[in-house]
Parts: sequence; C-alpha cells; structure tokens
Amino acid sequence: MNQEKVLSVLLGPIVSEKTTLATANNQYVFKVRTDSNKREISAAVEELFGVTVEAVTTSNVKGKKKIYRGKAGKRVNWKKAVVKVSEGQMIDATAS
Repeated sequence: MNQEKVLSVLLGPIVSEKTTLATANNQYVFKVRTDSNKREISAAVEELFGVTVEAVTTSNVKGKKKIYRGKAGKRVNWKKAVVKVSEGQMIDATAS
C-alpha cells in the first residue's frame, strides 16, 4: 500500500463520551473514507500509529434528512471504523 493511500484512508478520530469509554477495551473509533475496506484501514492504523491491530469493524452511517429555511436537504453519508489494538498498546488519537 503506497504512502499516499495510507494517509488518505483515515480522515480523523471520533471523540465523544461513548468512544472515550471504548478506549478502556483498547478500541478506537475513526472516520474513514467510504471506499476503504478493513484491510486498508488496518494497514493505515498500523503504519501511522505503530500498533498491532487485532480487529476492525466498519459501519456505514446514513446522513440525516434536515430542513433548513423551509428547504429539505440531506447530510452526507459517511463511514466509521472501530479498531481494536493489542493489549497494552495505545493510540493518542487526540494529538493527531
């Protein structure tokens, strides 16, 4: 996998109460490109953060329908990945 592809797979960490509690189980949540697969996500996390990935779970999040000033619209669909790393390893997702 080339360096350009690795840098473009992960769009950023998702930081919330729920994802912060997941770090106790060595799980980290990232927003990823919609065309990426589990192998690409695993390789990107291992290369960027220097950790060993045990499992990757992905889900497609549908955009919500919203009304703004009387006009109907829709937010963008996106994809999230939950990455489980090996015991004893950490990712400082807030620094990146």
